[in-house]
Order: sequence, then structure tokens, then C-alpha cells
Amino acid sequence: MGAAENAELVRRGYEAFKTGDVAALSEIIAEDAVWHVAGSGVLSGTKQGRDAVLAYFGELGTRSQGSFQPGVQDIIGGEDHTVGIQRTHAESNGKTMDVATVITFVVRDGKITEGREFFEDTAKVDEFWA
Repeated sequence: MGAAENAELVRRGYEAFKTGDVAALSEIIAEDAVWHVAGSGVLSGTKQGRDAVLAYFGELGTRSQGSFQPGVQDIIGGEDHTVGIQRTHAESNGKTMDVATVITFVVRDGKITEGREFFEDTAKVDEFWA
């Protein structure tokens, strides 16, 4: 797959996430995918395997009472890495999180094999999920 196809795959992933389409996410995330979340909070760390990645995505929704929204600003496709630039917004227990976020994706054989999340203020994100 080339840069344009990788960007389109990531775009489909964002749409599936936003609509809660777990079946579509399962199709585009590799079974052995790895997902890295920056920080030292309760949701930080590495998730190993598609089931762990999907469970993490579900936790974002549960902990935010369904308010978690990745506001995609741009997707930049590359041969080896594709980058999603977004504004992450969620509300929970009287707290609001609104931070610039970048996720780098590795796409191999038409599947997302790795995701790595970076936040403009990791401490703020950690505190929100605490």
C-alpha cells in the first residue's frame, strides 16, 4: 500500500471509532497490533494485541461517559508511517480534557499494526483519567 492508501485506511479507522463500529475496527487493526499511550496515568502504557487495543478504546468511552471525541484535523500518509493530528476532547466527573494529540500509525499489509499516541500536555491527560 502507498501513502494515499495508508491515509485512507487510517481515516476509515477514525470513522469506525467515532461511530463505535467495532467490527470495522477489528478488520483494519492487525491481530498482533501494538498500541502505545504516552504518560504514566491509569490508561498509559502499551497494549498488546487487537483485543487489548479495542478494550482500551472501549475504556476511553466508558471513562468519559461516551463523551470522548477525537476531532481529526489532518491525516498525513506515508509509506512507513501515517500521522493523525487531532484535538482530543472528553468530559468526565466535572472535568474537561481538550488537548492537541498526534497519533503515529504503522500500516503493513492493509492493517494498522502499531499506534503511538502523543499529547501536548501528558500530565493533563493523566490527571483527567485519574
